[in-house]
Amino acid sequence: MSYTININPPLANDAVPSLREKVGWGRRDKDFPTLFKRCNFYAAAINSSGNLIGFGYICGMGLEHGYMEDIIVDPDYQGQEIGTDLVKALLQEANRFGLEIITISYVPKHTSFYKRCGFTPSGGGVWQKNS
Repeated sequence: MSYTININPPLANDAVPSLREKVGWGRRDKDFPTLFKRCNFYAAAINSSGNLIGFGYICGMGLEHGYMEDIIVDPDYQGQEIGTDLVKALLQEANRFGLEIITISYVPKHTSFYKRCGFTPSGGGVWQKNS
């Protein structure tokens, strides 16, 4: 299976929401294209047919620290190292961008994946607005 990982390629406003929906997440249509403008950078995995099959981004103030979010791979393409390639591309871009610390939050079942990508598990907390 052939695909490329690109940093900040042009994407249709509905491309990421459609991918989010495929993995069972909320579409969050209102977040796009704002996210493309506000994040430091994003990575997109594009298959040979030109379809978005993976996505992730890093946001922050553009200083020393960034936050990686939404590493998503189309369920039809999971298990083919696309997620690993996305994370590696984002970390490579973070290095080029001058970021020295990247954090990410994830559910425990993904710990081994992020450890393989070079992350050290650490404690933290999450605040979420009550509905």
